Amino acid sequence: MSSEAPTQPDDQFPTSGRIAAFDYGTVRIGIAICDPDRILASPLEVYPAANWQNDGDYFRSLIKSERIVGIVVGLPIHCDGGESEKSKEAREFAKWLAAETLLPVRMFDERFTTADANRRIGGNLTRAKKKQRVDAIAALVLLESFIEACRYRQAVAGVALDDSPSGGESLDA
Repeated sequence: MSSEAPTQPDDQFPTSGRIAAFDYGTVRIGIAICDPDRILASPLEVYPAANWQNDGDYFRSLIKSERIVGIVVGLPIHCDGGESEKSKEAREFAKWLAAETLLPVRMFDERFTTADANRRIGGNLTRAKKKQRVDAIAALVLLESFIEACRYRQAVAGVALDDSPSGGESLDA
């Protein structure tokens, strides 16, 4: 698929069914999923980010096996709402993921997800294990926040792939 021109799926984000959240990072990608009723979300795994552009088969297989109907990708932005180089990388990953899976993708504000994930992790984990676990928990926090924002607003939260917030505009509106 990736050798073809990218095809952007219709951004009619489904209001029911399982969704997956991806916390994109340059080293690891945290992945979380929810149940079809979007009541419970769970961390799924952490995927190495080194060659994600060459791993379309993995992501398509994951989407199929977990029966995912929509995708949320965390968008790292500054506290003032401005975007950074990491934001551009996350957008690139999200657009690629949409083209590879042909599923609708929403970008959602991921500010403070890692801080929240670090607070949630307990126990006696080694530093390496904790680092890896944090990415999956950060994806969980992202997914829970997205689901709650949708529920609260009674509308799909976040922004479409091509939308860009300006200044202090909120991504979770």
